[in-house]
Amino acid sequence: MENKITSYYCPMHCEGNKTYDHPDDCPVCGMHLVPVNGKEKKTNHHHPAKKAEIQAMYAHQEHKSGEKYHCPMRCEGDKTYDHPGNCPVCGMHLIEEVSLAAKTSAEESPEEKAYKAMLKRFWVALILSVPVLMISMTAYFPWIDLKKIASEYFWRWTEFVLTIPVVFYAGWDFFVRGWNSVRRWSPNMWTLISLGVGAAFIFSVLGMFFFGIFPAEFKDSAGYVHLYFEASAFILTLVLLGQVLELRAHSKTNSAIKALLNLVPPVARVIRNGAEQEIALEEVVTGDILQVRPGEKIPVDGTIVKGNAVIDEGMITGESIPVEKTEGEKVIGGTVNGKTAFQMKAEKVGSDTLLAQIIDMVNKAGATRAPIQRLADKVAKYFVQIVVAVAILTFVVWYFFGPQPALVYAFVNAIAVLVIACPCALGLATPMSIMVGTGRAAQSGVLVKDAKAIEEMSKIDTVIVDKTGTLTEGKPALNSFVSFDPHFSDLEVLALAASVDKNSEHPVADAIVKGAEEKNISLFEVKDFEAVAGKGVTGKWEEKEIGLGNSRLLETFGAKLTDKQAEKAAEWQQKGLTVMFLVIDKKVAGMVSVADKVKETSKQAVRALHKAGLRVIMLTGDNEYTAKAIADEVGIDGFQANCLPEDKYNKIKELQNRGQVVAMAGDGINDAPALTQANIGIAMGTGTDIAMESAEVTLIKGDLNGIVRAYDLSRKVMRNIRQNLFFAFVYNSVGVPVAAGVLYPAFGLLLSPVIAAAAMSFSSVSVISNALRLRNQ
Repeated sequence: MENKITSYYCPMHCEGNKTYDHPDDCPVCGMHLVPVNGKEKKTNHHHPAKKAEIQAMYAHQEHKSGEKYHCPMRCEGDKTYDHPGNCPVCGMHLIEEVSLAAKTSAEESPEEKAYKAMLKRFWVALILSVPVLMISMTAYFPWIDLKKIASEYFWRWTEFVLTIPVVFYAGWDFFVRGWNSVRRWSPNMWTLISLGVGAAFIFSVLGMFFFGIFPAEFKDSAGYVHLYFEASAFILTLVLLGQVLELRAHSKTNSAIKALLNLVPPVARVIRNGAEQEIALEEVVTGDILQVRPGEKIPVDGTIVKGNAVIDEGMITGESIPVEKTEGEKVIGGTVNGKTAFQMKAEKVGSDTLLAQIIDMVNKAGATRAPIQRLADKVAKYFVQIVVAVAILTFVVWYFFGPQPALVYAFVNAIAVLVIACPCALGLATPMSIMVGTGRAAQSGVLVKDAKAIEEMSKIDTVIVDKTGTLTEGKPALNSFVSFDPHFSDLEVLALAASVDKNSEHPVADAIVKGAEEKNISLFEVKDFEAVAGKGVTGKWEEKEIGLGNSRLLETFGAKLTDKQAEKAAEWQQKGLTVMFLVIDKKVAGMVSVADKVKETSKQAVRALHKAGLRVIMLTGDNEYTAKAIADEVGIDGFQANCLPEDKYNKIKELQNRGQVVAMAGDGINDAPALTQANIGIAMGTGTDIAMESAEVTLIKGDLNGIVRAYDLSRKVMRNIRQNLFFAFVYNSVGVPVAAGVLYPAFGLLLSPVIAAAAMSFSSVSVISNALRLRNQ
């Protein structure tokens, strides 16, 4: 069973939060509308919440469809038709409603289909436009002498034939967007592109078939009018490339939610009438007693009623050290049980579980964050109005005051204004800088998802970092050990601690044993091993009772710390260390500590971020002592401990409401909502796939220095784009007055096609050359 999201919005938020119930283009800016949750939402019996409850979570976004046809504008409400055709009210093409039952989980989303369709059009345009470009270059490169192969007449026809599919198939959608922008009096990039490309194509067609109407000033020595087919074809190809990259990013926006949905098991083992039976997860109800086996994921939120466990709650807290749980303590759905079995009472199921709430937060954050308006659109908005005004004025002046045939001069010169204003380099300005910049970033170990990420990264003023796996290594390791007994050296205390721990399944025990092995310490034989839930481990060594555990284990042995020992333990704990006491025959013989080590690069990265003028704050699920110790060691500006995913998410929203531009760096499932809500999400490449899906930037090495590199490079890329936009417009802008004929009264000069082509080419060369400078940044 599936649910299909049919609510769409413009990624540029041109009309605020307005949504549409059909996939199409934004009527204002022409951008491709995207689903509210970023992607078609699918659910089946493996969903972590009941179908009805999940439907309620997304009730404002979902629409249940059948095998009929309906108007995408819903002119007649939910009325459907049993045949294809056009809507009798608005004339829109009726769209088919596919049966939910007939779909499979493998079906492509609308975004993926749109991406593949756009990719196909791009390849068609590229394959056809490259030969057109090569033919047009013969005028600038004498060594490419195609006239030896065929006549110029043949090559002009070749350009024409190859350009037609590019304009009327691959790029036709852009003309529709341009027309919509004109119809709604909302000029934008599509207006400029459709006007420029359309004018270049019409001018070329007229020059090819009706060259006799052109004045002599527009012809070469052979009597041919210069054609601009290569401009039409290549501009559309470059624009298609930008659209492909954009749709590719959109098609991946909801991967994090899909990954989160896979965190819970499809089934649960419920105990009913004294017998254990396996049921689908959505059939679990509040009050059910569930059996959780070793190594399994916990199905729902609840309380342990029988047994004990060591549970990895890293997906929620982000902490690497699992938590010991006994009867009466809470457990969270999606977390991973250790190597013991226990029974639990289901208390929160479906959309009430913490994991479902995390999914909802990720979904809301992704839907409400508005992308930055592109600089090119802002420039184009005014440039279009100026160019169109100049073209109209040119026509009027030449028609009333120009030589005969006045109408021909007026029309040709007006078209020439639009041709020279055609943004050949504009299609290159942003993509070239982005491609070179992202390539350079990848060489530095920084993967950038899309162009918006680079633009947003350049504006951040606050960096939020997780602790575990971001500032620290993300796994427990032996830290310190000391002897309190004169009969044992420090190394012997470590050897005894590792010896009693070697049969334990606890990750802290693994860290101690591994630490001893790295020091080539030989272990002793310990008999009668026993794990004491919530306290530690015990055994016998040389007929002596021995144990290693926390302060509660001391009570079991009847041992007590001296004031000096208690002071030493408190000192270690305040440094964020996990302390374990070694007890031998009711006497504390020593102490061993485990900690998540700070990465060697963290301090250096924080200093560099401070130097760049950025504020650094740590949000962690760890305790206050550990958080303060790490904060002091690394030198960050502030911290907040005991954070759940919702706390991190809300903290970022709070900072954003104050006007701060926030980057969030994290590596865990618990960071997903915060990564999505942040202006820019930065995932550690050493972390979870879900974190990387939620983020716009991934640091391959998991090194915070990558943030410094990404920030520095993003600023350089944005500066480079602005320079490119200058090059893209300046040459054409200078040529517009000449195209309009301002030099004709004094010098009898009209725009030379060669000069026009040279200006367009030189602006493109300037853009490319400038963008390539980023390779050395």
